[in-house]
Amino acid sequence: MALLLASIFSPLQAAETERSVVQIRTFSQEPNWKQPWRFSSVRQSSGSGFVIDGKKIMTNAHVVSWAREILVSRYLDPKPYRARVVHVAHECDLAILEIEDEETFFEGIEPLEIGDLPYVRSTVITYGYPAGGEQISYTKGVVSRIELQTYVHVRNRAFLSVQTDAAINPGNSGGPVIQDGKVVGVAFQGTPGLENTGFFIPPPVIRHFLEDIGDGTYDGFPRAGISVQPLQNEAYRQMLKLPDNGLGARIDSIMPIEKTQEMLQDDDVILKVNGYEVRSDATIIYKGNRLSLSAAFQEPQNGESVELLIWRDGKEKKLKLPIFVDNSDRHEGSQHDIPPRYFIYAGLVFTPLSRDYLSSAGSGASGRDLVYELSWRKREKPDTVRPEPIVLSDVMAHEVNADLGTRGGEIITKINGVKIERLEDVIRAFEKSENNQHIIEFGGPGNFECIDHKLADKSNQDILDNYGIRHDRRL
Repeated sequence: MALLLASIFSPLQAAETERSVVQIRTFSQEPNWKQPWRFSSVRQSSGSGFVIDGKKIMTNAHVVSWAREILVSRYLDPKPYRARVVHVAHECDLAILEIEDEETFFEGIEPLEIGDLPYVRSTVITYGYPAGGEQISYTKGVVSRIELQTYVHVRNRAFLSVQTDAAINPGNSGGPVIQDGKVVGVAFQGTPGLENTGFFIPPPVIRHFLEDIGDGTYDGFPRAGISVQPLQNEAYRQMLKLPDNGLGARIDSIMPIEKTQEMLQDDDVILKVNGYEVRSDATIIYKGNRLSLSAAFQEPQNGESVELLIWRDGKEKKLKLPIFVDNSDRHEGSQHDIPPRYFIYAGLVFTPLSRDYLSSAGSGASGRDLVYELSWRKREKPDTVRPEPIVLSDVMAHEVNADLGTRGGEIITKINGVKIERLEDVIRAFEKSENNQHIIEFGGPGNFECIDHKLADKSNQDILDNYGIRHDRRL
């Protein structure tokens, strides 16, 4: 190992880097999304991190997600130090920690500097504490590919990532990937079934995160709100009167984002984004790497603009498009650190539909209707999208609901005639009703259930007490 490090670093560089890498132990509790008032038992996990400017520690968001307690250990020091999360970006899987006893902890430790995006075929070394080991570990590897890839922590956002054959195992997460004494990545995930393959978060994503939190608040990565299609069909290009130069990708759809809808149109052809030429396969060349053009839209901060050169009505047109953070797809990805919202009435458990709910409820509840409501309705019928679809998650047995034909796993469309578009509508529909029966309507016509109003009011607290539930709601 000493020979390996000496071939890349001087002994002094290697020793300084080692001291800047820390071990992180997290004690966490995740919620049960089907029974959202409940949490799992405490789970212990471990990861890595490294010291950056400002007496802070950088690691992965997934290392500290749902944390109840975070303990950090220095290199060759058994003493644990308490830490807390001060900034977290779940979408790009990065987090910043502060140490309670920072004067003692940072003594003799130099912060690591962020370097540049490494080149394919160049050599890197990962540092960390894999598999819960007490000793620091180093693995050498070659950068084999740079591309946009879905980050598994949230599962519905893709960002720039770097593939290496350096081993990245559980426990390595959050540790630095080093080249020429500088951080060129944060180790964050592997791929099941692939050997000698790991991925790390590269400097452009790291710097975007650090710049974003410079004002003390994390906003996120803005989105243009468009989808594009390759434009390689010669007949279609001729119809649009495009030059035969192999450039341009066609806008296929536009999200309901005001500025984007105001400035762009379906069938506009994007020729350049911030100076990057857009090829007919909807890619750009980014520092020698062929990437999806969406990489260019990820460079600005929230509220900044991208310069576009588009083709419209047979001629070029220049635009400056302001782009903003849009979290309307949050429920389609994994959610972290914010417990699920819920409301319980007469033993009926109502909660927002989400990917986490589908995963928690199991295959029996994840029918086609729920998947369609979560992911496809906005693409096929955007005018009918509910801001927060609500699902009847569970039914806690009691005489008031004994005759119901459903035991959960269905989308709620109306309650007592009130259209249900968010959880607050459910509460209002029950509390404002003066009918003798509560009528709960589900997906299709004629699909409804009834419960007795007076019995529901009378039994509600008894049901909560019987099942050990302290609060009937979390909003």
